[in-house]
Amino acid sequence: MPTFLLSPLVKWSLAALGGAMIVHWAVKEARRINEELENARRVKAKITDAENRPTLRRDPTTGEYRL
Repeated sequence: MPTFLLSPLVKWSLAALGGAMIVHWAVKEARRINEELENARRVKAKITDAENRPTLRRDPTTGEYRL
């Protein structure tokens, strides 16, 4: 039975093509993730009830800040 032999040039070409495909996929994935993070940062929840939030006030006797 004859063995299937590939020349070293074909082997290196296939390895380079596979590496290029992996790099292309990784770059696409990184861009997609960064776009999702950027969108999440833009849509970050804003506090609309700022006047209803408790604030810290300094206790004059102890000097500590309390709600």
